[in-house]
Amino acid sequence: MKQHDHTVLVLQGGGALGAYQAGVYEGMAEQGITPDWVTGVSIGAINGALIAGNPVEHRLQRLREFWDRVSSGIPQNALAQFEPVRSGLNQFSALAAATFGVPGFFSPRLPPPLFAAKGTPGALSYYDTSPLRKTLEELIDFNLLNDRQHVRLSVGAVHVATGNSVYFDSRNRQIRAEHIMASGSLPPGFPAVTVDDEQYWDGGIVSNSPLWYVLDDKPDLSALILQVDLFSARGPFPENLDQVLERAKDIRYSSKTRFNTKRGQELENMRRALDRLLKKVPAKLRADPDYQLLHKMSGRNRQITIAHLINRRFTHSSHSKDYEFSRDTVRQLWATGLEDVRRTCAHGDWRKALVPVDGMQVFDLSR
Repeated sequence: MKQHDHTVLVLQGGGALGAYQAGVYEGMAEQGITPDWVTGVSIGAINGALIAGNPVEHRLQRLREFWDRVSSGIPQNALAQFEPVRSGLNQFSALAAATFGVPGFFSPRLPPPLFAAKGTPGALSYYDTSPLRKTLEELIDFNLLNDRQHVRLSVGAVHVATGNSVYFDSRNRQIRAEHIMASGSLPPGFPAVTVDDEQYWDGGIVSNSPLWYVLDDKPDLSALILQVDLFSARGPFPENLDQVLERAKDIRYSSKTRFNTKRGQELENMRRALDRLLKKVPAKLRADPDYQLLHKMSGRNRQITIAHLINRRFTHSSHSKDYEFSRDTVRQLWATGLEDVRRTCAHGDWRKALVPVDGMQVFDLSR
């Protein structure tokens, strides 16, 4: 069976919800699906670096070490099976993370930024992320990550001074811990990270999904793109204020997933129409600058399949779900991602997604 030239894993940002992505990766490993390019934003950048920065046989171990390190083992009992109790425990866990920080990830600033001198690092964020640097340097082999014969890694950030989206890509630079940290430095919680004398914030401020970076990579891209989203664009109408806040966050950070893929399909169809039109242009006009410009934009031999896996909200989740790091929730998210992949690969649409077709096709595998 013909296959795509590349398998790309696209990982959205979403804090504690990133455990779902780790479960998805375990499912991919079970099925023998190995990405040769991983691109991520925020927690997606961290998961992506753990995957790209370790040999295949150690990746799941490193992902488990990270998620065990940053999650807290708040005791659960039989009452936690009841939704109101579970919801309350989750909100308590989120409050604990906000108050005391998350081990191996971030710690609260003392004194708080309100009492820090203007312009100092302590005045610019609520938390110190230096624990994350230590964690990344322990769990990631940066020599392997920067080996150009190995898995490609691209992580998105925002240049603070210009507001422009920037991608740090292992194909054209050496990736270090600060590049990964910059991708996940969401203000005002986390401080800007300095990379080569420039300051960067979380890439999700501009776009919480790196899909467009992949689609713009080259005109003849042939790729199976597995996009793992942590916030669902679709959801029920809220019933209380907490659900209002949660629903607003889902909409904000889902990056309008279906709009983006629909727009991508429309542009791909236009590129292919342009390609057919350019073939009708007489040879004597093909040296014209306008022809040359349009020729670069045409969709020559692109074969793109986008397969979506989307984390759906739990009935007991709240607006604080992206910083709720209880071990029980982290393990539930991981197990859900794993189960979604197993269910997906048993579905007939998955076979269709594996077969390259001219142009672009999109599958929502979470339904």
